Amino acid sequence: MVKTLTRHGNSHALVIEKPVMEALGITPATPLQITVSGQTLVVSPANVGLGPERLRRETRKVRERYGAVLKRLAE
Repeated sequence: MVKTLTRHGNSHALVIEKPVMEALGITPATPLQITVSGQTLVVSPANVGLGPERLRRETRKVRERYGAVLKRLAE
């Protein structure tokens, strides 16, 4: 895939299309790690924790398994 930069104010931006974002499992809110290796620019999701989608999934599992106990504790 060949891309060109797009003017964005006084800077330039690299636009990532939705299908590519979906394939990578990222959203506009995903922190990205940018590194340079020689003449190569590498963009990858930053490892900054669980991420919102995984956090929701794990929270749902906890509620399903321990929901009744947590509700009794809250009372």
